[in-house]
Amino acid sequence: MSLTRAQAAALAHVRAAARATAFLAGSRLGDVDPAALTSYVMGRGRITLNFHPDRLRPADGRTVAEALAADGVYRSQYETGLSNGGRTAFPGGARDEWERDLFGGAYHADGVRPEERPKYGALNLLGHADGAAPRFGSCHVRLRAEVVQRATFCHGDSHLGPKDVGTADAFASVLAGLAEAGTDVRRTPSGEHGRALDGYVEAQVHGPVVLATDAEALVLDPSFRGTATARLLASTGVPVEWHPGFVLAPHEVDAEFRGAVMVPLAARVSREYSRDGLLDAEVLGRAAASVVREPRAWAEWGTRDEVLQYVKQLWHVLAWFGRADGRG
Repeated sequence: MSLTRAQAAALAHVRAAARATAFLAGSRLGDVDPAALTSYVMGRGRITLNFHPDRLRPADGRTVAEALAADGVYRSQYETGLSNGGRTAFPGGARDEWERDLFGGAYHADGVRPEERPKYGALNLLGHADGAAPRFGSCHVRLRAEVVQRATFCHGDSHLGPKDVGTADAFASVLAGLAEAGTDVRRTPSGEHGRALDGYVEAQVHGPVVLATDAEALVLDPSFRGTATARLLASTGVPVEWHPGFVLAPHEVDAEFRGAVMVPLAARVSREYSRDGLLDAEVLGRAAASVVREPRAWAEWGTRDEVLQYVKQLWHVLAWFGRADGRG
C-alpha cells in the first residue's frame, strides 16, 4: 500500500513519539518483554471498524451499506459527514484539532485532501464477537492482519489526548497502558461480546480501506438477516459473518445509564418499529432514519441532532445491557 506524504508523515510522527517513551514504557511493564508481547499482539489482533450499516450519510443521502456496495471503500467522517461519535470533522472542529496534535500537523499541510484522513477503528485484542469498539456500530469490518502496519494506536479514545500511543513496531507504551488498566492481552478469546463502550485500543488506519483487498470479513448483527442491508453488504464480495447480536425489551432499559429519556424513547421506538416488541440494531436504525427524514415527527424530543444523539445513546444501552439475539 502506497501512502501519501501526509499519511506517511502521520505514521512517522506517532512512531517517533512512541519510541521516545519506549524506555519508560518498559519500566512500567516490569519483567515483560515488550518486543515479544508486541509480536504476539500484532499477530493475533485484528483492527475492526465498527459501523451502523443503515445510517444515512449526510454527504449524499445513501445508507452506509449502499455506499459500501457501490464504492467498495470504507470512508472517514471527513468524506461522509457521518459519525457514530462526535460530528466534528471539519476545519477547526474538535476532531480536526486533536488530529493536529496526535499526528504532528501532518494532515494540516497544504494540499491535504479529506480522503487522506485516517479511518477510525480499534484493535480487537481479545477477539470480541461485537468488534473492538461496538459503541460506534452494530456491525464491523474486520481488517486483514497486514493493515496493522499502516495504523497508529492509542490506549483510550484519541479525543482525550492519550499519552500512550504507538505503531505496530513501537507498541510498548500502549502495552503499558493496557497493563496498568488491568487488561490481560494474553487471555484466550472467548468469542463472546466484549461490550467495550469505553475501554479499547483505538486504531487510526492511514491510507485507503478498500474492502476487496483490506477486509477479511464483514461481521453483521443478526437483526439484519434477510434484509436489503445484508444483501447489499454481501454484494461487496467480502465474506459475511454474524455475531450473536443484542436484544432488549423496553421495560429492561436502565434509566440511569444514559439518562431517564431512554425509557420513553425505547417505548416509542419499540411501539413504532419493532415487530415483536424487542429493541435491536435494525429497529434502532429505522428509528434513526425516521428522525432524519421526518424530523417534525420527533419535534417533541428536540432538534434532529438532539434526537439522533438520543438514538445513539439508546444503542449504547442496548449494547451494554442487551442479551444475545436468540430469535433465529
